[in-house]
Amino acid sequence: MAESELFYEISSLATERRNEKTENIDTASISEILHLINDEDLLVAEAVKKEIPNIEIAVENIVKAFRKGGRLIYVGAGTSGRLGILDASECPPTFGTSPEMVQGIIAGGNDAVFKAVEGAEDSIEGGKEAIRNIIVNSNDVVCGLAASGRTPFVIGALRESHARSAYTILVSTAERAEIKKKKIHVDSLICPAVGPEVIAGSTRMKSGTAQKLVLNMLTTASMIRLGKTLGNVMVDLQLTNAKLNERAKNILMALTGVDYDDAVRYLSESGGSVKTALVMILGDVDARKATELLELSNGFVRMAIEEAGKK
Repeated sequence: MAESELFYEISSLATERRNEKTENIDTASISEILHLINDEDLLVAEAVKKEIPNIEIAVENIVKAFRKGGRLIYVGAGTSGRLGILDASECPPTFGTSPEMVQGIIAGGNDAVFKAVEGAEDSIEGGKEAIRNIIVNSNDVVCGLAASGRTPFVIGALRESHARSAYTILVSTAERAEIKKKKIHVDSLICPAVGPEVIAGSTRMKSGTAQKLVLNMLTTASMIRLGKTLGNVMVDLQLTNAKLNERAKNILMALTGVDYDDAVRYLSESGGSVKTALVMILGDVDARKATELLELSNGFVRMAIEEAGKK
């Protein structure tokens, strides 16, 4: 692409345009600056809400992939890439998943998480190679994250993923019509169009917030559908530190009414599994039977407890 074409492509993006509401932000007081930022942030949730039907389709396919042993792989550059890595890294401690189940790839590699790696996002081949390196297959879902919808590294990753028959998603904060003009083949397109940023082109702001909200939905809804919660409580957490150990005890106490000492005992007997401990207490069974019931119910605690009550 000639430089003039790239200039036109970027300058035509809504996120690159000047925001009329904040044109004089450099003369505003601190309070006025903060209110301007907050006023613009209030628009983000509504933009995401409009995309819920498309997010729903994406979640359905992520759940299908997980049930087949597949992975969810985020791919992005800069802020988008960091958000993908953040969401992926939070899944193991929150939902008890393996680190391989949800992964994040950022243009420029791990160093780019902490410091910009100039030019890394401009390589289509780099994106393709990243997908080849982790051997993406037809069981996987690859979710490209690009505020502009045009990041070459992300496009390359999506092309290679499509060639490997993986399910593909693109999350962009550009207008849907702008993305469709680019003729990027993806199975799901999620476009919370947030409009011009408070500071023109600073997509770490509204665009970053919108992407974070979408990623929260993708993984949280998927994990709920996999039985990782009981009601609105996460019950498949890994007890990897002191805080999570105490949280696990609090969960048992809150959901079953046992006291602290009993919570400690049930966690010990269950091998540190909150799910197993819950079925033991609420289903009045031992650890072996609780584990068996959870396997029969595909990990859903409520179903396991109901089955325990039938016996």
